[in-house]
Amino acid sequence: MDGSREIGAYYEGVAARYLASRGITIVGQNVYNRGGEIDLIGRDGDALVFFEVRYRGPGSLVDPASSVTQSKQRRLVRAASYYLHRHNLWDIPSRIDVVAIMPGTVQKYRVQWIRNAIQAD
Repeated sequence: MDGSREIGAYYEGVAARYLASRGITIVGQNVYNRGGEIDLIGRDGDALVFFEVRYRGPGSLVDPASSVTQSKQRRLVRAASYYLHRHNLWDIPSRIDVVAIMPGTVQKYRVQWIRNAIQAD
């Protein structure tokens, strides 16, 4: 495993713990399918939520949420759609959220959870 994958896995764990502390049940992590990769999949009540986790370190010129480009958004929509189709889950509410993580000043991390951050066209 290379360094960026290790860093990604670490911050996906941070995000999973953060979300679990806010009532999300994590049902999948690093889910790969024909559509692409989904960092985390969770349940928020009746909704199935696909999470994109972004981390930016100190001194980064771009905040983590802004680093989700249009092409990445399209890949996330495609991966989520493929997952819903593959598991025959089209009839349940779903959304794509972004969890942005940066180093904090008071706490170790500053986490921003953006619900329904990415819309399918």
